[in-house]
Amino acid sequence: MAASYEWLISSRYVRGAGGRGFLSFISVVSMLGLAIGVAVLIVVLSVMNGFARELQTRILSVISHAELTACEPACGPQTPQGNLIDWRRDEAQALKMPGVIAAAPYIEAQALLVHGARSAGTTIRGVLPAEERRAVGIADRIQGGSIDALTDGSYHIILGDVLAEQLGVSVGDTLVLVAPVGVATPVGVEPRMRRFRIAGLFHSGMYEYDSALAMINLRDAARIYEMGDTVTGIRLALRDPFEAPQTVRQLAVALGGGFDVQDWTTSHLNFFRSIQITKSLLFMVLVLVVAVAAFNVVAALVMVVKDKRADIAILRTIGAAPRNVLSVFSIQGSVIGLVGTGLGAALGLILSASLESLVHGLQRLLGVQFLNAKVYLMSDLPAYAEWGDVLKICLTAFVLCALATLYPAWRAAGTDPAQALRHE
Repeated sequence: MAASYEWLISSRYVRGAGGRGFLSFISVVSMLGLAIGVAVLIVVLSVMNGFARELQTRILSVISHAELTACEPACGPQTPQGNLIDWRRDEAQALKMPGVIAAAPYIEAQALLVHGARSAGTTIRGVLPAEERRAVGIADRIQGGSIDALTDGSYHIILGDVLAEQLGVSVGDTLVLVAPVGVATPVGVEPRMRRFRIAGLFHSGMYEYDSALAMINLRDAARIYEMGDTVTGIRLALRDPFEAPQTVRQLAVALGGGFDVQDWTTSHLNFFRSIQITKSLLFMVLVLVVAVAAFNVVAALVMVVKDKRADIAILRTIGAAPRNVLSVFSIQGSVIGLVGTGLGAALGLILSASLESLVHGLQRLLGVQFLNAKVYLMSDLPAYAEWGDVLKICLTAFVLCALATLYPAWRAAGTDPAQALRHE
């Protein structure tokens, strides 16, 4: 019975019954302030999550999960000159490791690409098309051609689309690859040069790769860079990418040591670490926005308590205990907090789900590119709401709001009925 009348009175106060429209307006403003704070927090953290997921996806589409390379400088008989000699044995051993689904040898070196009056420095990656297709997802992002065109002796090349734009070339054009490998001639030492035909362009969505990576056949690269039957390293694709650190180290130990190992979590560690730090800082800063909204609840309840002093006195005189009065105003504040948090969560999830299309619409309307791929590595603004984050935000907002009700409710419970009714 007590609980029912406390809920009834609280709901009437929230609605501002009895012609007290201003009190209803205060409740609505408090709810909206809390909802906006929660929604902003959800959208911002969703953008950080989306950026991290998109970055991880795009990185893994270009690089392998893990790499096994020779020690620099050479630290064993199997890795002279910093290259892998018995790489076929190493590849076979890698494929026996649990969780490894593909292993691809590669040669990686620097070169200068020249087309007419234009030139650009780039990283040349020599690959075996069949193995590369299984190990790395970039083979599925090639436009106007196929990685299978990189056959031995064809001297075909596949460029990133940004690099091709810098050189002013397209599929079918030819360019000259200048390798930093000296060739003795009667007039002195000259760099080794070779003409290549462009067999395709790829778009990974990562500017650092699209603007500075080119792929050729592994044996073509070995001839140009005079590497014989050696390779730079072996790239691994795993069933679970998060097992890469342990798997590649186990492989190096199984091969007897003398190798350098690297995985995708360390090669781009600064990216993910900075995202996590930024996400934590933004959460702390934006919680202050929610806290400000919670203080609005305090102000609203203080005004309600002041306006309802006569009602509180009457409740006390007919037998309501201080704890019942405390419950009335605690429930009112909790209802405001619950409704505001729920509205904010719904609004935040809706905005997060449609944020990318909204940003594209604003860009078209204003004629402005918000994200420069040269700076932010991507031109889109992805958003992904994790339920763990949403739950944490909602709990934080509701707890702050519940705590904010304690002082006004305590003041209401301490109201003296005689003093409140003296001038009524």
